[in-house]
Amino acid sequence: MDYETISAEAFGASLTGIGLNILVRDVRRQVHFLTEVFGVEAHQITDDFAIIRYHGSVMQVHSDGTYHSNPLPSLIPEAGARGGGAEFRFYHTHPDAAQARAEAIGAHVLQPAKDKPHGLREAYILCENGYAWVASLPL
Repeated sequence: MDYETISAEAFGASLTGIGLNILVRDVRRQVHFLTEVFGVEAHQITDDFAIIRYHGSVMQVHSDGTYHSNPLPSLIPEAGARGGGAEFRFYHTHPDAAQARAEAIGAHVLQPAKDKPHGLREAYILCENGYAWVASLPL
């Protein structure tokens, strides 16, 4: 599938399984964060939308404005963290390296890279929208 040229209709019809769609204040800044820290592939990047690919998984990033007729934005706080209680995990990203890249671009490291009892080394990194992104690898 060519994610750069696929139409919205064809892309929507291709989605299966569980979908992840993140609402953000600034799509381009969110894409920059994800590409710099986690090395994702980003496609069709506009002010309103981007397709994100990571190790065979696909997710979407939408600007708040694209949800103008959807009730979800009424639940988003005006300021502060948007995704309290949610973790978005990248299981093929070295936590120490992701932490260093996050610090280099000024992202907030919520918890530095650490070995966890469930067999993973993890680093918790917050984006400017307040979502928790977790870089992890097996010990």
